[in-house]
Amino acid sequence: MRELGIKQRAALITLMAEAREVSNNELENLAGFRLDGEERRVLNELGLVASVRERNNRPYRHELTDAGWDWCATELTSSTPPRSQSAGGALYALLGGLARFLERSGLRLNEIFEAGELAIDRRVRAAYTKLAPEPRAWVGLAALRSALNGEPRGEVDEALHRLNRAADVNIIPESNQKVLTQDDHEAAIRIGGEDRHLIAIGAR
Repeated sequence: MRELGIKQRAALITLMAEAREVSNNELENLAGFRLDGEERRVLNELGLVASVRERNNRPYRHELTDAGWDWCATELTSSTPPRSQSAGGALYALLGGLARFLERSGLRLNEIFEAGELAIDRRVRAAYTKLAPEPRAWVGLAALRSALNGEPRGEVDEALHRLNRAADVNIIPESNQKVLTQDDHEAAIRIGGEDRHLIAIGAR
């Protein structure tokens, strides 16, 4: 894989720490820069970051892909990049400590940065259990949202983003787009640059 620049590395590590989709406006507030131009294109082409921009020239929104999480996991044990200066050196010392903690604990990288399971996450799981005939059965997000009637859309979306990183949860697009109804389209959640319509949760 080609060598990444300091800003690209910083973007990946920031997205790792947030463990969610982050807009350019948020990224600027968090890390002091926006991910645009060639630096964004390279990360997209390498498959490390999924970037989407809706109509009306709204800011790009970025999220780590699975390959991006793998890159971050590898980067934990990398040496400090050239020209990182003192702050970069301190950051990579911290990443090294995180790598040692992961090795001792047996946890995965994304489990460190995700918030603990919230009440809304548990309600999503409970709604899925009522709808699914068995663990790991596919349930449409339209049906799931209907079962969660009264829960704010934004909170459910945040819960789905968190749950998508859990080992027992999978959220995917409907492969046959022709069967999707208007309700299915409206209930979809945007993850990794694509609309996803179905959720499956395994037994815990």
